[in-house]
Amino acid sequence: MSILSNYSDGFFDVSAKHGFLPTKAPMVKLPATYNDLQTVLDTMPVVLSENEFGLLNTPNEIVAPVLAIKNHVDEIEKETDIFVLQALFRSYSFLASAYLLEPSFQQFRKDGKYGKARTTLPKNIAQPFCKVADKLDVFAWLDYHYAYSLGNYQKLDEKGDLNWENITMCNKFSGQPDEVGFIMLHVDINRFSANLVGTVMQTLQALHSGEKNVSPFLEKNWETMKQMNVRRKEMWKASRWQRYNDFRIFIMGVKGNTDLFGDGVTYEGVWEEPKAFRGQTGAQDDIIPMQDIFSGVIFYYPQNELTKYLLDLRLYRPKCVQHFFSDLQNSMKEVHPKGLMGKLLDNKDATSLCFLLGILEEIYHFRNGHWQFVQKYIMANTKYAIATGGTPITSWIPNQILSVIHQMEDVAEAIKTIGVPSNKEALAIFEKNISLLPTKRGLIDGQLALIHKNDFSAEAVFALNQKFGYDDTE
Repeated sequence: MSILSNYSDGFFDVSAKHGFLPTKAPMVKLPATYNDLQTVLDTMPVVLSENEFGLLNTPNEIVAPVLAIKNHVDEIEKETDIFVLQALFRSYSFLASAYLLEPSFQQFRKDGKYGKARTTLPKNIAQPFCKVADKLDVFAWLDYHYAYSLGNYQKLDEKGDLNWENITMCNKFSGQPDEVGFIMLHVDINRFSANLVGTVMQTLQALHSGEKNVSPFLEKNWETMKQMNVRRKEMWKASRWQRYNDFRIFIMGVKGNTDLFGDGVTYEGVWEEPKAFRGQTGAQDDIIPMQDIFSGVIFYYPQNELTKYLLDLRLYRPKCVQHFFSDLQNSMKEVHPKGLMGKLLDNKDATSLCFLLGILEEIYHFRNGHWQFVQKYIMANTKYAIATGGTPITSWIPNQILSVIHQMEDVAEAIKTIGVPSNKEALAIFEKNISLLPTKRGLIDGQLALIHKNDFSAEAVFALNQKFGYDDTE
């Protein structure tokens, strides 16, 4: 069975042991060979300490130090340690984004508008950056896995866990607590991903072996998603939404951002034509894409440009994660042409269908919570309507929220057809969602109606969360 194959590149290992996190903590600093590069990274953040500022604080101050870095392409050619390669990719990603987007940041400081970025990455940075990107088989741009988030943490107390309050970033842009809390919370949520991956693999193994009762695995999947949603809500504490623009500009991508980059970025000494890659985004995280495939939400994706964006972002992940997603999708189809829901319906397993409904509700909460982040962290802060990944802000997440609601409605109807279960917890999930599904649909319909007006306010969109009882900040 393909789903139980090996999904590891040595740094990541998608499994019931590691989930979507690295197999061990990333390197904090580069080896001594790259001291000149490390020095610039250490002195780069806007704020270094309470009374000390870094290179990004002053217009153009980063230029000379970047140009003075040795071209390390020959040394990188010889590197074989995956943890060194990851640390190098993270380092060059940060350096490239900081160098290219520093003018945009300075312009924003002046008038609140994103200014033009630099569009040429100098040879001494471009060549080693592309070399290490080739070795990892990823795009040469700041990403979520190897660079900004999952490969960018260190513990403050080695004996502690990966709670966002016990981890900090190895590399930074703003150097302020709001940036640290914002991205370290993503690591925090992923500390539960091993349980989630484990339940998916257990469910598949049971179904492929002919087992009909998979409700214990689905119940554990649902409970894990509830834990993740509790942690997700910590974002409002971990990172103040009013301070998102302190670092947001530096995680913008080139693709979809012609206002900043024009035709793209020229990588000197690598490619003759400019390149445009998508930016770092939480949408590159693996939890919800896996759950979409596993639960069957993918069958409800609308055929539109927004769904194409979603699938395009799958390419901006480590190859081992891409292969896992592909095998998972094929394995679910082997279980049933209509996936998990189809199999449970054939088995007349009302208990499992109720836990599937619970899982879908948690996917909904995850997406609606993310949508609230967008409303406050982005829409209330700037009129720039492009997300860091290059997608349109106001329609990207609602596109998928509607998909989840559609499936929830179908699962609820399927349970009615079979007959409600005797399992008390499963029954409670069913009764709760039968009651609240109209509210979920009313909320998203109301928000979309506001967004389709040219003069909508972010506050009005957010206020509907409060009205319908889905305010994540409470």
